[in-house]
Parts: sequence; structure tokens; C-alpha cells
Amino acid sequence: MYRIIWSPWRYEYIKELSKERECLFCKLPRMSDDEAFIVYRGEYSYIVLNTYPYNSGHVMIAPYRHIGLIEELNDREIDEMMKFVKKIVVVMKKAFNPDGFNIGINIGKAAGAGVEDHIHIHVVPRWTGDSNFLPVASSYKSLPIALTETYKLLKKVWNSIEER
Repeated sequence: MYRIIWSPWRYEYIKELSKERECLFCKLPRMSDDEAFIVYRGEYSYIVLNTYPYNSGHVMIAPYRHIGLIEELNDREIDEMMKFVKKIVVVMKKAFNPDGFNIGINIGKAAGAGVEDHIHIHVVPRWTGDSNFLPVASSYKSLPIALTETYKLLKKVWNSIEER
């Protein structure tokens, strides 16, 4: 048997998705980096800060092409996206000193994909003790750093690290 942990703050995100007529991941690259919180733009994909994060620093890596399945990614897209996963982990270690990471892809509604038709990789920094009673008991999630500050810090550290 499993226990359910409620995340009611995520409902605001889900409500906004149902209002969206255009794909979020297709819309974001047409916005300015600062407006969309785009940390980095590659040739085939980009890294964007999640504005409804599970934790501070939560980013998503998405291809520019509107595709929903991993098998539809071409080799150039998947290679670049995985290189971005590797580098953003290095960036987050330097910027936030997390104790670990959740890295994953939710494919399809049944798997928890909030945006089903545009594949993306989540990279979430984690700290020991970051899952506590507050979200469950009071419907609040405490994020210790503002989105704008998180964005500026990630972008600054990203730009300071040489290609590996």
C-alpha cells in the first residue's frame, strides 16, 4: 500500500495549461530569455526555468521541435539535450550545492506529463530535508530563492563554466 502526498499548489499550473491553446514549449523560445526564464539556447534545444517548480532551481530541457515521444527525437537533439543535462547538473552543484538530483522524462498523461505533446527533461536539485511537513499540512511549499534570482544565478554560472 502507498500513501498519497497531496501537492495542491500544482493546481494553478494545471489550470493554466488547460487555458493554453498553444504549446508552452513552442511559445517560450519566441520570448526573450529574461521574460521566459531561458537559461540557455542551443541549436536543437533549450533550458528553461520551471515557473511552477517542485524545488528551487527546477529546470526543463526541451527540443525546439514540437514532438511528444522520445523515439521521435533525432540523434542531434537527444545528444544536445543530454549534454545540457550534464552541464546543468554541474551548474547547479556550483550554484546551489544540492545533495542530489531528480532527473526524468514523463511521457504521456498516465506518466504524469503536464505537457503531453512536447517532450522535455526535468532536472530538479534536491536537498536532504527539502520534503517536509509544510506542503502536506498547510498547502504551502517554501522556496528559499525567488525565480528571478534563481534564473540570474543559473545563467551566470552557466556562462562561467567552460564547455566540457
